[in-house]
Amino acid sequence: MYKNKKIGVIIPALNEEKSLPLVIRDIPDYVDTIIIIDNGSTDSTFTVITNQAHRDHRIIPCREERTGYGNACLKGMMSLSNEDIVVFLDADYCEYPEKMYLLLDPIVEKKFDLVLANRHHKAAGKGSFTLPQKWGTKLIIGCMRLLWNFRYQDLGPFRAIRLDKLITLGMKDKNYGWTMEMQIRGLKHRLKIIEVDLPYRARQAGKSKVSGTLKGVVLAGIKMIFRLFYYKIERLFDPG
Repeated sequence: MYKNKKIGVIIPALNEEKSLPLVIRDIPDYVDTIIIIDNGSTDSTFTVITNQAHRDHRIIPCREERTGYGNACLKGMMSLSNEDIVVFLDADYCEYPEKMYLLLDPIVEKKFDLVLANRHHKAAGKGSFTLPQKWGTKLIIGCMRLLWNFRYQDLGPFRAIRLDKLITLGMKDKNYGWTMEMQIRGLKHRLKIIEVDLPYRARQAGKSKVSGTLKGVVLAGIKMIFRLFYYKIERLFDPG
């Protein structure tokens, strides 16, 4: 399907032993590399990853003991080689991996650099978002619009980006702010960005590490707001 493009997928996983096999099952055949990072799981997630790797030669098992979504993504990037496009995908099976082409086509056919899945639309599955999660996202993207004059719809994890552009961004965030950082740095680097509506469902198994608790949502929200203003004045501290 994408004969002239090598596609890599990065999947951070933390205690996702039940949902991860479903995610892997639905990843399309045209994907060349699947990098799965166990981010300090206390269940059998890493065993699931290694067992799946025996069945699917595309899977590269990784471990990142330093907790944090961003740490896991950065670890996954270290296993990339000559991929043209990188897809970031969560291990909770809330997204639809088989719809990945909707993220890839704008890059391949229309020369976009970064394509983001928008979960906040009328067709999203019932019960997909908690109220704090929904309003927290609105608050953050509202602040981003004020600071950067760009209207994003979502901060979801499901996204595709050209590898050369990803490297250029110089990603640093080690925790919750990874997706937000990519979108802000994308604007700073003048990437060609688009959001596409993709289906989204309520979590099938396990519990969200952030939106599953009010405390998680509040802590993530506070951290992201502080990071927003850091990115706005970042050039004063890091001109490069």
